[in-house]
Amino acid sequence: MLGEIFNTRYEILQLLGKKAGRRTLLAKDVVTGELVIVKLLAFSSDFEWDDLKLFEREAETLKSLSHPNIPRYLDYFEVNSPTIKGFALVQSYIPAQTLEQYLQSGRIFTESDIKQIASAILEILIYLHGLYPPVIHRDIKPSNILLGERSGNSLGQVYLVDFGSVQTALGTEGGTRTVVGTYGYMPPEQFGGRTVTASDLYSLGATLIYLLTGTHPADLPQKDFRIQFEQSVNLSSGLTNWLKLLTEPSLERRLISAQEALKTLEQPQLLGVGKLAVTKPEDSKIQIIKDGDSLEIIIPPVGFRTSIVSTGLFAIAWNSFILSWTIGALSAPFPINIPFALFSLPFWGAGYFMAYNFLFSLFGSIRLTLNREQITSTRELFGHKLRHRQRSSTESITKLVYTPTHLSKDLNRGNTPILAQLEIWAGVKKYQLGHNTNIQSEAELEWLAQELSDWLNLPIQRE
Repeated sequence: MLGEIFNTRYEILQLLGKKAGRRTLLAKDVVTGELVIVKLLAFSSDFEWDDLKLFEREAETLKSLSHPNIPRYLDYFEVNSPTIKGFALVQSYIPAQTLEQYLQSGRIFTESDIKQIASAILEILIYLHGLYPPVIHRDIKPSNILLGERSGNSLGQVYLVDFGSVQTALGTEGGTRTVVGTYGYMPPEQFGGRTVTASDLYSLGATLIYLLTGTHPADLPQKDFRIQFEQSVNLSSGLTNWLKLLTEPSLERRLISAQEALKTLEQPQLLGVGKLAVTKPEDSKIQIIKDGDSLEIIIPPVGFRTSIVSTGLFAIAWNSFILSWTIGALSAPFPINIPFALFSLPFWGAGYFMAYNFLFSLFGSIRLTLNREQITSTRELFGHKLRHRQRSSTESITKLVYTPTHLSKDLNRGNTPILAQLEIWAGVKKYQLGHNTNIQSEAELEWLAQELSDWLNLPIQRE
């Protein structure tokens, strides 16, 4: 095949790659004198019509793309030579090595390098995903990313190549779903033949983890389908948590767009991890008891505050009035007194809750307990468990959301302060920590968020 001229124009110079009926060739355009890449799909014993469908889709997609960091479409034709029969796609040649080749040669990528590569690929994905319909690459991995020569402080130009697995978002909504991609870089939904734009983000995250660790993602430890890479690298907490969100197995918890991923890469504090307190505030009375198997948070009573005096006085006045009413009602002749006594029951209920909240503020504590099996939240008053929430499985915990104090516009266009809170989501249930659970300090909430994040091995999402 070497030296052969395809379509009377493309002289084959070198075989660059070969797999399952496909070949990637370096060729020279004898008309222009330029080097080009010829991708060849050959008819062979293992040829399948799905291969041709994907090959034609790649050609049509490249023809519609125009980006400086994506190969340009040049030509597409049928090959019918004595040595081979099939179809050929010609695209521009990019003189650069793949990230896989750099890794195999022993190159080490720094955190700064990773951020530059991530930023460049995300810019390409913003372009692809912003088309109509959005174009999903579906096979982002080190061997499909080219890196040019370093120039000054710049790492070099980054290119995304090989659109042989490409899919448009509209194409995923109906028809036969073909599972394509590379094991280790594919998110869970892709194994089911379903892909969305966030699927490319997962593949990018897995690629970056490979560059950092030098270990194929499939060979790294996993827990609940999450790639456990933290112990193999020494990264800033911002980049570590960003990579965790990029490679979340659950679509609901993964970063949803390339724009969001790029923004949070450049501003890691938007992930809710950059500014959180990591040590216990000096004046905090909250206790944490933890080991490898359990974590217990004990939140003591708020204690006396002038703000609860009015609540206590109102509770006393309310219950005193209801007591007088009930005594008066019961002193009436039978059976007239019965309806009047029953009428007081809802008011007794309201009085009970006012008294309970007043006493709980003074003497009540909250105990949040997590172990490897379950999470429980208990309210205690005078040593008695007064309210015990339904237990949830620890495995069902899906996210940790921290919301700082902020202002919210009400219907009258005024600004209403919303106090900080921390939410632990376990399936459809959520466990809240904040002003309603005796925590008045935002610094305490930030500290608890970080402790829970470390123990659960979950990133903190900031809203």
